[in-house]
Amino acid sequence: MKVGIDTFGCNHGKSGIGSYLDSLTENLHNDEEFEFELFGAEIDRYTFGANNGFKYAAVALPDSRKIKRIWHYTCVNFFAKKRKYDVVLYPAGAHYIPLFCNVPGVAVVNDVVSEVYASEIISSKALRLLVGLKNASRIIVASQFIRKDLEKLGINGDKIIVIHNGIDHSEFYPRQMLSQNIIDIKPFAIQRPYFIYPSRLSNATKKHVELIKAFSKFKEKTGLPHRLVLAGSDGDYSSFVRDAVLKSSCSSDIFITGFFPHENFPMLYSGSEGCIFPSINEGVGLPVLEAMATGIPVACSNSGALSEIAGNNAIYFDSDNIDQMAESIEKIACDNELRKKLISGGIEWTKRFSWEKTARKTIDVLNDVVNQK
Repeated sequence: MKVGIDTFGCNHGKSGIGSYLDSLTENLHNDEEFEFELFGAEIDRYTFGANNGFKYAAVALPDSRKIKRIWHYTCVNFFAKKRKYDVVLYPAGAHYIPLFCNVPGVAVVNDVVSEVYASEIISSKALRLLVGLKNASRIIVASQFIRKDLEKLGINGDKIIVIHNGIDHSEFYPRQMLSQNIIDIKPFAIQRPYFIYPSRLSNATKKHVELIKAFSKFKEKTGLPHRLVLAGSDGDYSSFVRDAVLKSSCSSDIFITGFFPHENFPMLYSGSEGCIFPSINEGVGLPVLEAMATGIPVACSNSGALSEIAGNNAIYFDSDNIDQMAESIEKIACDNELRKKLISGGIEWTKRFSWEKTARKTIDVLNDVVNQK
């Protein structure tokens, strides 16, 4: 069986979808039954799966979202037939997918699609993408929350399979930080103690501004020396976040890193006092799992997929309730018994998530699609 894997929409490995594909392909292997081949822009020839010796078919397209979408609507099926794929995996299925899968296609959706299309739900682009999802052979989603979101958009739940993202336990594990006062992660030197919020400054649903207000209340009430590290790339909401920092009474204790390499997150997590994650529309919540796996307590929003992802091993709050969020931060900082409970429970909970398991379940879906042609 020959499997084509689409790399378009994965942002050269520097996004959540890119990180997903990188981790997935690291756990796929060619054998007598399966041959995997990736296709996409020439620049990504060595971005995904190179260590596994996968072949790569470059597609010469301008770096334009519109043109890439048109290519998927009009050409990807012909391309897949020419490459003799038995099935195609579309990791950025909420963004790039053909209208009809003449060659069986499996879309992966790690986004809350209703949020992605919120401002353009009746636009021709959004409707075409929804048509593509409706006509996909199967849809793999990262949580029950995403499944329910797709069902509300009219997609048949029988074709949707929930496969949670994994964790690389060789990277995300508890580390003994001893008494280091400064975490030196080039090019950053971050003074402890600090809390971490790993998320791109992309939109209001990430709740950076609310977190800044809650952190300021926590500081004003307790006088503790903790800092807040906002680790994520700039986005459309960056100016609002930076403005909120400037207006904060503790602006000097809030640090915005900009883009932070994923491989450096284990050390950043390990040196922190806890992960505060107020985003309300998360469909995956992978940073929450990674934080728990490194042995730090988590406080997060009670919205989205986070309660599904973290189980009973986090403190939950209403992200629009600044006082409640501030109280949760204080609990993480001051309640030692609760910290111990969250840490031990989180480490044990995350053992059930692995990229090997995610890859194996994904292969099962691909196999089922081909066998039911």
